[in-house]
Amino acid sequence: MSVFSLDALDLAALLCSRVCHDVISPVGAIVNGLEVLEEEKDAEMRAFAVDLIKKSAKTASARLQFCRLAFGAAGSAGASIDTGDAEQVTRGLLADDRTKIEWNAMRVLMPKNKVKLILNLCLIAAASIPRGGLITVTITGDGDTTAVEIVSKGPNMRLAHGIPALLAGEPENGSVDAHGIQAYYAGLVARAANMDIKVDADAERIRISALPAAAAEAPAADAAA
Repeated sequence: MSVFSLDALDLAALLCSRVCHDVISPVGAIVNGLEVLEEEKDAEMRAFAVDLIKKSAKTASARLQFCRLAFGAAGSAGASIDTGDAEQVTRGLLADDRTKIEWNAMRVLMPKNKVKLILNLCLIAAASIPRGGLITVTITGDGDTTAVEIVSKGPNMRLAHGIPALLAGEPENGSVDAHGIQAYYAGLVARAANMDIKVDADAERIRISALPAAAAEAPAADAAA
């Protein structure tokens, strides 16, 4: 059985499409607000336009800051990222009146691929609770023993079909589209960070865990012994 591999150009194109999709809506709202300011004389409408521009600019900024860490190079090869920055951009993007973030982790410098993995798993967790809820991020261990657990809880929880397969790098239909690229990319980052991902879902919560590859394999090795 051959291992699925996405062409580098296709990967770049699909990721760019994902980022553009995330940013185009608030940017479009800013343009609409500016057009209202140019055309409207009514004070109430102009105040509405200014408020729309402010909120949309804040949303666009939050999405770009998050994408910079989650998908971008974030420094040179081998660079580390402050987990405090990761928490900040996660709260900026995902926390609102409907969704709460509980971040259980010490503020440390962590290899960039592990931080990128955490952010990408947070996106998957957020997508699983479309009506809002609670996302709990727990980071334990240090260095090669770092482990991550992200739990989402909320009404109408649902993990999108095919997510575990995409995370494993084995898309069910043998291809990846713009809808699945983010989960597939998260799997690539996990393997680059030498971590394995496990997904558990039930009626109470959806849990996504990332463990050092050696630790994840240990139970199977012990059983074989």
